[in-house]
Amino acid sequence: MKQFALLMVGVLLFSATWAQNNNQPKDFTKVFEVKNAEYDFGKIPFGKAVEYEVSVKNISHDTATLDNVQVGCGCTTPKYEKGKKFAPGETVKIVLGFNGGTMGAFTKYVTIFLNGNTLSKQLLFKGETYTAPANPAPANSAIQKLKPANS
Repeated sequence: MKQFALLMVGVLLFSATWAQNNNQPKDFTKVFEVKNAEYDFGKIPFGKAVEYEVSVKNISHDTATLDNVQVGCGCTTPKYEKGKKFAPGETVKIVLGFNGGTMGAFTKYVTIFLNGNTLSKQLLFKGETYTAPANPAPANSAIQKLKPANS
């Protein structure tokens, strides 16, 4: 009976160890290549919506899935195909939009989830909004001299 109990404990320990090793997430950089993971819009007018594109290439030997794109606030809108499967060597595109509603400098974070939410990558974009002056050019009194006298 002791031998049976020891055998069962051994089998349970082996299975727990094997399960933990097989469920460890892979290194993201060995599975995917991301272009524009960090993006700088530079200076944009306050309130002007802007977009940029992120490319995620599958560099593994297995088919991958784009599960979700999670944004940090309502000023950021992602455009992507949820559940999109892409084969080794293929690339998926994610378009990230920003409404420009933050005054001054901004930094925003977006997290993408892949392969059954087992792998994730945080993206970052930044920039600065500015307000255009109410009167973009000073008044020019010489214009009045160019107009005909009868007008």
